[in-house]
Amino acid sequence: MSQPASANESVWCPRATVACVIARGDRFLIVEEDIGGRIAYNQPAGHLDPGETLQAAAVRETLEETGHHVALDAFLGVWQWMSPEHGEQVLRFAFAGHVLSHDVDRPLDTGIQRALWLRRDEIEALGDRLRTPLVLSAIDAWLDGRRLPLDVVSSLLPGAGA
Repeated sequence: MSQPASANESVWCPRATVACVIARGDRFLIVEEDIGGRIAYNQPAGHLDPGETLQAAAVRETLEETGHHVALDAFLGVWQWMSPEHGEQVLRFAFAGHVLSHDVDRPLDTGIQRALWLRRDEIEALGDRLRTPLVLSAIDAWLDGRRLPLDVVSSLLPGAGA
């Protein structure tokens, strides 16, 4: 059993992120982003904000990065990964959803160049231009038919519901 951290020790904590797999026919919503001068491709994804539920973060990040208002349909799973970008462990919570509407005039997050719809083979062909290997993992889970109920992810945060 591990010992509790003393007041002088820092507590290790992985980075919690969310991502959305949004499909339209055989295409998936992908963002093209500038990461330190390198163009990379990712699902709409980002970090969980303090006090925010995972589901709310997934919806927010999708809107901020693509201008698409989405509704979540299912939970796809959690992926654990060590990022070479910052050397920290990441826990990515991936959701599936569908587009409700698109605000074409909405400014996209800093660094996001554009949102585009690509087939799985086009995404795979991006190779090392994918931001993380988690992109294809979540798409493949969706293509394999994985759809967990949204209520498998619960929040006990005030006002969040269970």
